[in-house]
Amino acid sequence: MPGAVDSSAETSEREDELGQVASPVAEARQALPLVAVVGRPNVGKSTLFNRLVGQRRAIVGDEPGITRDRIYGEAEWNGRRFSIVDTGGIVPDDDALIPANIFKQASVAIDEAQALLWVVDARKGVTSLDEELARHLRATGKRVLVAANKADAERLEADAGEFYSFGFEDVFPISAEHSNGLGEMLDALVAGFDEPAQNEASDEDAPREVRLAIVGRPNVGKSSLLNRLLGEERVIVSPVAGTTRDAIDTVLESSGHTFRLIDTAGIRRKGKTEEMAEKLSVIMAKKSLERADVAIVVIDAVDGVAALDANIAGYAHEAGCSIIIAVNKWDAVPDKKTGTPAAFERDLRDKMKFLEWAPVITMSALTGQRVEKILPIVLRAHEARSLRIPTSKLNAFFEQHVSQPRGGSAPAPVKGGLSRLHVQYMTQIGVRPPRFVVFTAGGKPGLHFSYERYLLNRLREEFDFFAAPIRLVERHKRKKRE
Repeated sequence: MPGAVDSSAETSEREDELGQVASPVAEARQALPLVAVVGRPNVGKSTLFNRLVGQRRAIVGDEPGITRDRIYGEAEWNGRRFSIVDTGGIVPDDDALIPANIFKQASVAIDEAQALLWVVDARKGVTSLDEELARHLRATGKRVLVAANKADAERLEADAGEFYSFGFEDVFPISAEHSNGLGEMLDALVAGFDEPAQNEASDEDAPREVRLAIVGRPNVGKSSLLNRLLGEERVIVSPVAGTTRDAIDTVLESSGHTFRLIDTAGIRRKGKTEEMAEKLSVIMAKKSLERADVAIVVIDAVDGVAALDANIAGYAHEAGCSIIIAVNKWDAVPDKKTGTPAAFERDLRDKMKFLEWAPVITMSALTGQRVEKILPIVLRAHEARSLRIPTSKLNAFFEQHVSQPRGGSAPAPVKGGLSRLHVQYMTQIGVRPPRFVVFTAGGKPGLHFSYERYLLNRLREEFDFFAAPIRLVERHKRKKRE
């Protein structure tokens, strides 16, 4: 079956090359001090995080509990770089599934961090939940800087003084929205860091990372797959659809290769997104595809291929991502019979005809079945999308497949079939994804889709553009009138 990769010998060889998956994120950020932004819900943690990293990485809104997982970024102040992690609003004694998991995720960030930025609301003053959080933070023994946020007026700056009652030395009235007071807070923050190591690698020395987005419908197992790849519970997993809201970046190092894993919110149909935070999360999921090299489109094996799966795969294709289709929950498919994977793939290919070139892997994020094959496949896809064909090889390809297509010398068909075009030559104009220009003359511009498909298939077969979309652009030369 074209594109199937479940049991190929070549994949096994590449698995050996890639080696074992390294554990978590700490290894990738070990050279930089880590700062955790913590606090109760709706005090402005994500606004402060976005301000410090200099981009809108976390969703911001008036609804409490928008941020749920850990979101990492990097910031710089006075020449000192540091990692920073945004956490969900902490409610320690809430036993509900999602708040309890938010607390668990925040606790992991606190354990990893060298310093804590505790964000409180200067407008509302000290609350009982703040007092409870103060006890938790004191028990860590770590340096805590209190950021009294929403201090937009002189009176509020004075009101921020009441937070000294918690016993922390550093209290700073700030406005994350307007950047007021951030300089003094950051001066104190970086002053407490150790001096950077002299042998710290520069950005120029760092290898190019592979940006990998995990996309799909809600509750198909995207976060479970991310956690399985990392070997830790990095993001919240629950049966509640829509648990993930932000596009969450995690860096994974494995045998000299760096992967930036992007877990996205489940994409629903437009009519099914109700909360503003959920609508924003869908927009950010689409935007995450624009910065990804490879997209894993996760499909639920039990539910089968839905029309929305094709739409989501279409978003990845439009963004120019190389695409791998991961059929998750394969362990839960009832009454497996010989030929079931092939039958499933035939149905999938029929509903996603535009992805006939995308490899398909059946797996289970829950049990780990075949998950170890994914990163080697991703690495191969990333290599293929960066492939630039030497001019001599492209000319030879043109002579064999284009100058005399399909063994004949007939000109190429055009849209409508009323006239004929002559394909004069072709050239590669870009990579990531591979892009080619076909120069035509005679007749009206507009190659017939069947001829475009013929060219794309021949290019893919000849040069092994594994899992990569290929962009084909026509440039038409008109005859000059005498």
